[in-house]
Amino acid sequence: MKKLIFISALFFFLSNNYLIAVDKPTELENKIFKNLRCLICQGQSIYDSQSDFAESMKIVVRKNLEIGMSEEDIYKFMKKNYGEWVLYNPEINKGTYLLWSLPFLLFLIGGAIILRKLGVFKK
Repeated sequence: MKKLIFISALFFFLSNNYLIAVDKPTELENKIFKNLRCLICQGQSIYDSQSDFAESMKIVVRKNLEIGMSEEDIYKFMKKNYGEWVLYNPEINKGTYLLWSLPFLLFLIGGAIILRKLGVFKK
């Protein structure tokens, strides 16, 4: 009985360490995972998300890297299949002008309000 428990424990520890070593993502994979948004967990990257969808996207990224796709090719592939929103750094185009200009506009408007309250723009 002791031998069976020992062999079971040995098998458990060896198999668990093997799975951890095989499943460890590379630096490039982690970079890509952090730059892709999970469509299920609004606001999380697939790196942070534990949803089934994020796990399947990780598998797709790994397979695409294995066949020789570059990082940019993977971003284009994901954008084509899931839309612009899947990227954390969307390109500047007609659809994203407001997205890119809104922080600058809010900064200018907020600065103007503060300067007016301080009395810089006296009438």
